[in-house]
Amino acid sequence: MEAIQTWVSKNKLTTIGALWASGIGASLAYNSRKRSDHLKPSLKLIHARMHAQALTLAVLSGAAVYHHYEKSTMEHGESTHDSPK
Repeated sequence: MEAIQTWVSKNKLTTIGALWASGIGASLAYNSRKRSDHLKPSLKLIHARMHAQALTLAVLSGAAVYHHYEKSTMEHGESTHDSPK
């Protein structure tokens, strides 16, 4: 689990892009099975893009929270090491 966290921490934009692309693919697959009769392909693509954007916003929010957590733990760790014993 720590190896995954390290990779995600170093490759944040790649992770977000991969989640966005998988979100579009999953939404397209869902829409093609569920409502394939009455929606045009262009409308399915628009819906897939909207779902992927919502997923991207959620992932970006999570990345911001993780970055804040990571930064606060680094600052807390540094202040602990600098304190006199």
